[in-house]
Amino acid sequence: MGIFGRKRRPATEERRGRHAAPEPDEDLVEDDDYEQPLPIVTDGPFDVADAEDDGLARIDLGSVRVPVPDGAQVQVEMDPEAGGVRAVHVVTAQGQVTVSAYAAPKSGGLWAEVAAELKEQLRNDGAKTTSGEGKWGVELSAVIGDVALRFVGVDGPRWMLRGVIAGPQSQAAEAPGVLRDIVRDTIVDRGDSPMPVRTPLPITLPDAVAAHIAEQQGQQA
Repeated sequence: MGIFGRKRRPATEERRGRHAAPEPDEDLVEDDDYEQPLPIVTDGPFDVADAEDDGLARIDLGSVRVPVPDGAQVQVEMDPEAGGVRAVHVVTAQGQVTVSAYAAPKSGGLWAEVAAELKEQLRNDGAKTTSGEGKWGVELSAVIGDVALRFVGVDGPRWMLRGVIAGPQSQAAEAPGVLRDIVRDTIVDRGDSPMPVRTPLPITLPDAVAAHIAEQQGQQA
């Protein structure tokens, strides 16, 4: 599973590696030509009620159980103002993967709305974006400076799962496959409590990880 580290929120301009812009992905088309596909039935990600014990190593973050590939590291991004966890990242050779779950309506369709908003935000930030049909529907690809990004989303039962990988452009061809593998094997535990749509599902750290971070914070203090 690798080591656990405490990570500050990265700035885009601090990403490593300057490379030529990647060629457009063969599975994506230009935004103006894209039409929203129908949802596709898949073999994952899984709702906790449907997940089987497959023996795959995952880090349990409460609302999501995220697989950690061999050789990857888990980094915890803290929120210094709120004093809690902002995000947990799985750092691979192809880029940093972040998987987040949100409360969603029973009718589904939240990812299509979020993807459209995200595409507009990326364009406003000056990113070159493409979008197209992926394993679960719409996928977004973007290049900002030296960073290549890929976003995927999945509508589940009362939850939406969003995954993103950010890495150097030299890894842009391999990164989407790494992201899809991690998202596909993620387990979501929505819980029974009522929540407003788009509310992030809470993240809780395993005891060993929380203790490790507390020790690091104590040493820094």
